[in-house]
Amino acid sequence: MTPGKVLQPVLKMKVDELFLCWFSQPATQLILKDCLRRIKNEEKTEIRNGDSGNSKNERFAATNSDSKQSVLGDVRLPLSFSPPQLSTTLPLSTSSSSRKVSNVKGTRRSSGTRVVQAKKEETLPPSLSQTIPTFYFPRGCPKEKVNIDAVIAKIERTFSQFPNERATLDDMGKVAKACECPLYWKGPLFYCAGGERTGYVSVHKFVAMWRKILQTCYDDAAKFVHLLMNPGCNYLVQEDFIPFLQDVVNSHPGLSFLKEASEFHSRYITTVIQRIFYTVNRSWSGKITCNELRKSNFLQNVALLEEEADINQLTEYFSYEHFYVIYCKFWELDTDHDLYIDRKDLARHNDHAISSRMIERIFSGAVTRGRKAQKDGKISYADFVWFLISEEDKKTPTSIEYWFRCMDLDGDGVLSMYELEYFYEEQCQKLDNMAIEPLPFEDCLCQMLDLVKPQYEGKITLHDLKRCKLTNVFFDTFFNIEKYLDHEQKDQFSMLRDGEGESQELSDWEKYAAEEYDILVAEEAASDQWNDGYEAELNPVDHQKANVLKYQMEKRPFFEMPSHLADVDLDEYDYEEDFE
Repeated sequence: MTPGKVLQPVLKMKVDELFLCWFSQPATQLILKDCLRRIKNEEKTEIRNGDSGNSKNERFAATNSDSKQSVLGDVRLPLSFSPPQLSTTLPLSTSSSSRKVSNVKGTRRSSGTRVVQAKKEETLPPSLSQTIPTFYFPRGCPKEKVNIDAVIAKIERTFSQFPNERATLDDMGKVAKACECPLYWKGPLFYCAGGERTGYVSVHKFVAMWRKILQTCYDDAAKFVHLLMNPGCNYLVQEDFIPFLQDVVNSHPGLSFLKEASEFHSRYITTVIQRIFYTVNRSWSGKITCNELRKSNFLQNVALLEEEADINQLTEYFSYEHFYVIYCKFWELDTDHDLYIDRKDLARHNDHAISSRMIERIFSGAVTRGRKAQKDGKISYADFVWFLISEEDKKTPTSIEYWFRCMDLDGDGVLSMYELEYFYEEQCQKLDNMAIEPLPFEDCLCQMLDLVKPQYEGKITLHDLKRCKLTNVFFDTFFNIEKYLDHEQKDQFSMLRDGEGESQELSDWEKYAAEEYDILVAEEAASDQWNDGYEAELNPVDHQKANVLKYQMEKRPFFEMPSHLADVDLDEYDYEEDFE
């Protein structure tokens, strides 16, 4: 590490993780227990010098002064756990920095031995437990009954069925079942074992890879992250999902019609990736951790890919109909088809329903990512996915956070009355232009405070909005004039009843996507009567019918795809931590 360079957050997390792992080892607990016993009995303790190869005897006797200090702070314990990953994760230090560290350590040890007197009249109570049980499981809780050798033997028998005991990507479905994994883990298993370089995976290389995963990863979330992540990481970024989703596109029966339309592969993949991060990445960090994956239902949906032949039934991530709606909405706004939209383009969404002040906030960088696009005053298709889902369903945690970030002008984590009035002013102007007398802000504010019931007077927090069951009414009041008028025509009690019964029905986003898809299908069917020269096939109206929809789009990939893995050039996330 160069002089003056601080430890990177990722490396610091790894060091902390390794320390906790070492601290929870049974051998470490025995050493600590023995040292405490020796200190209490005023015995000499031998401590091995960890920095030099020579052994030294240092005397430690227990003592107690009036100040309540822990004696353990002066005892240097030998590391019984030496993590193998440390040498490959941490960068090499320069000679100057290493010499400085060693000199400091040498100075500390030159102080000699110290003898202190224990306070005999005070005795420590007996320990309630002999050892501290392991409580930190970043890679899942170990399962004692897993027979790794039996799993490996089953894998070897599966590989024996293939020529030269080599499995291609087409063979990996059987290997995934032998590994007791869902079918569509076959792509990640193949690529993690290095199959993309040679086109096949040998039994020896695969067994070595999978044995290591079984020994270090104890649940599905940890295994999935390990299969997809880059070396040295413990999280997933957007690009990590591309090979996995490309294999889904190539092999899922519900997407067979898309196999020949390769120009739409990257567009579908981009949409699914954004939906994954929209739902799973609750920290807004752009990095999905094992813990976030465990708390989500993404892996359950991956398992359902095998059971559900109709991809449109998996509405949370993989639905092609949802992709079709999102991309068609984007294509309508992107009039120059430069694959980006600016403020004027986004303002045309839903017939100028979104206020211009909110449009400015969306382009301010509060919820968008990608410095280059933000500098040019544009947002990408990936940003539009987040916008459209948040706009049509304002009740989900991510959408509430999305609009809260936009309305929080000063970024202090609360919505003040000034910020609410700032957005409401434009709503009043629009109502005046429509010859509708607007409700005075004071009266509107009373209604909204009664609706949200904030914990602290005069300010609304993110927690307040997440407790509210009618957050869509709150947000629409301040920046969506069309939906605001729709809410005004409804009874508040009926809206509340609808909100209470929503768990048994479709979400607002699913309702919107289904309605819009039916409209697009009808429009496309009508246009086919007049136009029959379009080539780009998108989606069948019904899997039972032979006709397919055709959509007029330029035949160029949304992102460049230099390889079969659809190397999508996704914008990087650059976010601070969540408000909460």
